[in-house]
Amino acid sequence: MAVRPRRSVLYMPGSNARALEKARELPADGLILDLEDAVAPEAKTSARENIVKALKTGFGDREVLVRINGLDTRWWVDDIAAAASAKPDAILVPKVSTPRQLQDLAARLVDMGTDPHVRVWAMMETPLAMLNVGEIAHSALDSETRLAGFVMGTNDLAKDTRARLVPGRAPMLPWLMTCIAAARAYGLDILDGVYNDLGNAEGFIAECKQARDLGFDGKTLIHPRQIDPCNEAFSPSPEEVEWARRMIAAFELPENKDRGVIQIDGRMVERLHAEMARQTVAIADAIEKQKSAQPAKEKLGSA
Repeated sequence: MAVRPRRSVLYMPGSNARALEKARELPADGLILDLEDAVAPEAKTSARENIVKALKTGFGDREVLVRINGLDTRWWVDDIAAAASAKPDAILVPKVSTPRQLQDLAARLVDMGTDPHVRVWAMMETPLAMLNVGEIAHSALDSETRLAGFVMGTNDLAKDTRARLVPGRAPMLPWLMTCIAAARAYGLDILDGVYNDLGNAEGFIAECKQARDLGFDGKTLIHPRQIDPCNEAFSPSPEEVEWARRMIAAFELPENKDRGVIQIDGRMVERLHAEMARQTVAIADAIEKQKSAQPAKEKLGSA
């Protein structure tokens, strides 16, 4: 399966048709078209209509998720019907706390004849989700759940646990790492939560770098100005890519094909490092491909 960059994924309110149109020009890797928190109750219907219309036009190569309202609300059934008809890349389900919720959603999607290419992502944002994250991630082994990834909902998690959102996120680190471990154990991608202080550019960059170092695939964003620094933080540096290519090439030499450990420039390198290097190179190549394709697609879309 081709690697897809998910460095920056921007929330866009479904109720703002102008913002949805503008999103086609933004350099975000992905978009979350929101029907939940960003949309007032009286605007839910029009937001669904806006999102369906926008998805039919398309967003180029960007990955597009539609966040529905919670499965305990009166809106989610209509949200699912609208999203399924428009065939986004995935449906993002808030406040997933047990595997049963994903199974119930899977049954609904099957009954509706939803395109099998539409995946499901789960918001990890409740105390119960933190206790059940391993079982939730295990649901990905059941193909009917369509589970492909997690999105951290750190604001809701802070509210419900009373943990403080402080620089460095010490209160959150055990939960963040547990969710990352569960995601990796079952082949899921995982995105970090949002950063709220738009006026603190240095703090945002620091949190992006922390998320990258923890092992997240990317970060969810609340404003377009966060896209560029986020992309930079999650992009492999030229030096990292060059070193990764050297490791791969070294292990592919005939004399090294059966060796588990080799030496490159005085450094001991294990074969597992070469496997990690392949991921680095794949992401770098995908980013470059995306950069070269995006301008042409945007020009075509604006014609």
